[in-house]
Amino acid sequence: MTEGDTNLPTIERKLGLQIWGIETKRTPRGSAVDLHYWLGRDSSQDEQGAAAVYVTQLDAALGGSPVQHREVQGHESETFQSYFRHGIIYKKGGVASGFKHVETNMYNIKRLLHVKGKKHVSATEVALSWDSFNKGDVFLLDLGKVLIQWNGPSCSIAEKSRGLALARSIRDSERGGRAQIGIIDNERDCPDLMQIMRMVLGERRGELRDAVPDTKADELQKANVRLYHVYEKDNDLVVQEIATRPLTQDLLQHEDCYILDQGGFKIYVWRGKASSPEEKKAAFTRAVGFIQAKGYPSSTNVEVINDGAESAMFKQLFQRWTEKNETQGLGKVYTTGKIAKVEQVKFDTTQLHARPELAAEQRMVDDASGEIEVWRIEDLQMQPVNPKTYGQFYGGDCYLVLYTYLRSGRPHYVLYMWQGRHASVDEITACALNAIELDKKHGDEAVQVRVTMGKEPRHFLAIFKGRLVIYEGGTSRAQKSSPEPAIRLFQVRGTDEVNTKATEVPARASSLNSNDVFLLTTSQVCYLWCGKGCSGDEREMAKMVADIVSRRDKHTILEGQEPAEFWEALGGRAPYASEKRFQEQITHYQPRLFECSNQTGRFIMTEVVGFCQEDLDEDDVMLLDTWEEIFLWVGKASNAQERNEAIASAKEYLKTHPAGRDLATPIILVKQGYEPLNFTGWFNAWDPYKWSDGKSYEEMKNSLGDALAISEIKVNETADLNNLTLNKRTLSTTNLAGSGTANSSSEYKSHFSHSDSNSHSSNSHSSNSHSSPATVPNGEGIYSREVLMHRTVDELPEGVDPTKKECYLSDADFHDIFGKSKDEFYQMPKWKQQNEKKQFGLF
Repeated sequence: MTEGDTNLPTIERKLGLQIWGIETKRTPRGSAVDLHYWLGRDSSQDEQGAAAVYVTQLDAALGGSPVQHREVQGHESETFQSYFRHGIIYKKGGVASGFKHVETNMYNIKRLLHVKGKKHVSATEVALSWDSFNKGDVFLLDLGKVLIQWNGPSCSIAEKSRGLALARSIRDSERGGRAQIGIIDNERDCPDLMQIMRMVLGERRGELRDAVPDTKADELQKANVRLYHVYEKDNDLVVQEIATRPLTQDLLQHEDCYILDQGGFKIYVWRGKASSPEEKKAAFTRAVGFIQAKGYPSSTNVEVINDGAESAMFKQLFQRWTEKNETQGLGKVYTTGKIAKVEQVKFDTTQLHARPELAAEQRMVDDASGEIEVWRIEDLQMQPVNPKTYGQFYGGDCYLVLYTYLRSGRPHYVLYMWQGRHASVDEITACALNAIELDKKHGDEAVQVRVTMGKEPRHFLAIFKGRLVIYEGGTSRAQKSSPEPAIRLFQVRGTDEVNTKATEVPARASSLNSNDVFLLTTSQVCYLWCGKGCSGDEREMAKMVADIVSRRDKHTILEGQEPAEFWEALGGRAPYASEKRFQEQITHYQPRLFECSNQTGRFIMTEVVGFCQEDLDEDDVMLLDTWEEIFLWVGKASNAQERNEAIASAKEYLKTHPAGRDLATPIILVKQGYEPLNFTGWFNAWDPYKWSDGKSYEEMKNSLGDALAISEIKVNETADLNNLTLNKRTLSTTNLAGSGTANSSSEYKSHFSHSDSNSHSSNSHSSNSHSSPATVPNGEGIYSREVLMHRTVDELPEGVDPTKKECYLSDADFHDIFGKSKDEFYQMPKWKQQNEKKQFGLF
């Protein structure tokens, strides 16, 4: 194939993922918005070159719109890994093996897979030897009809769960559901499974190796972004650095091409609309040349993007990214500039529970109709605040605000920790410690929100019904250290009780802004100064706030009609922001989910692309970034160190963000099972019953024993193993699932024996037979679970409806398998019934 070849089939734009295996003479088919080409570790230079040329042709056929990705085995981008929810398996060999079609239910297999990763799982085929093992990873011994999952003693629950999900995926997709899975968590508790492993791998000599930690880029490395102008001069490639963090969009000129280096972690190539065809075509070549010149690993990720079709990950590396003629959310228009502000849009708060995505978008837990309790931190203790002064916060204090609301008939809590700009370190620390104690008094169910003065989230504004006033300094304590100033100036923003806030600003003319209403309080009068750009709603809300900040007479004055006394109180006239507001729209920020880790002493975050509720593992601390707010989701089984360092991790994330984020961004701590609507709304189809109905790793592991009906296992690879069979009359869940302790007195036992007529149980079958085991009716129309689970239509007893296998289970077996009665099961939605039936081999 040559670069000039255009022998491509018709390429259609359609949703979903299309995959091609690239051979030197093979033509790919189809297209996608994201176009990846994957390089196997042992692929030849010719194959790599062919892949790059095909990608260029596909890009041209689609009008230059796809984002192009260069992926290298073992170092794939998070976007690529997100396509394969159960993990990626790396097979040995090239086209003859890796891309060869594998027939379903093929059992002539013997391989060892090394499984790595928690969020992004990969399984690499390694040598069938104990030398391949280590103490910290999961290994799958695949023997065709049997999969044995060996979990290293240092494995986490998440790694074990991901390994089990991969094993089940192999069983269901490659073996038609007819392979069995055994798990070894502790070798001493699983002698039968260990005997199989020793027969395949031989006796183990010496100690296992310690786990090798993954080499991942930390956030400090990723934050080191540099922009280069790349061009050719006299047949030489010129790379000129033009900017470092924080980057701005105006650095990218439409006539040129640029390379953005994210600390060697990833290389982006941006191609301007007006750049030459030759420059666009050379994008990957230049990226590879740049990687070589920098001495970066050849496995470094490369993403080629086109002017006007930038990926979300590329945009977030810039301090601000704007799109022309684009609005956000429910018609909000974000403006930039010296006097810019957010246009307020009213919305129906009654829709929040019916539309959780609206709650997330509006950052609203509920309609703010719940109850409030407020405490001030005084002498490092909680001091109740007079309810008459609720909503008044002083910059020299710290406050705790407990908001209680009902949801599904039971109370839920949000605990705000408001930190004044001038509060002492001791007071801020005491605020956090008292919050923990207050949370404990409410069953550890509160959502905790750190609020920095001036960065109050929308729901915080709403609960005070338009009466929120932020004083720059001072205290609300009875014993004030200094007298209050005689002249104060407040900027009022908001159009209704849900979004209004008054903030004290320096009492001078330069603080004014033509778009807002200001309150100027003196010892004789309170002026309501109305800028030319303010609305009638804003003026009405300012009148309500005026009664809070001053008991003096109120005088309303319009911009340009101020009396001399007004300017005198402000210390004289001075220039202030009075230009017309201009409308430059800022792109809506795409929420991002990360797994946080600081166990190695380096702050590492793993992004979950295309996230869903299933990505929230109970032993994790996850960070959800929605730009205006940072959520920290804490799983029930997460370790104490991760929980204690959660807030510090969020602060570190903001500090190291390439776009130069505001360190005062609200941080919200959410606990598993008590997620508020403004969190769940960012997830598609959130299931509020997942945490109660969902199965833990131990439950999934134990359920395997119920699903197993091992009548015989034959390992056919060597002469020594040909005659080995593992017979099971009724193999115990304990042994097979590899759980805590094996009960030697149990009536359920597994037996190894040589294959002869005397060693078979009366109902054993040839391994090649597809007939059903003997039925064990428990009553009329009732069959044992072994007869029904993981059986094809042909293998079911006569008269059994294959679409209703679960109906033929006894009530006891049904409850044991599904964890609920038949009545409870059939009350669930149809899709949920089907998912559970699939999970247990009854679909």
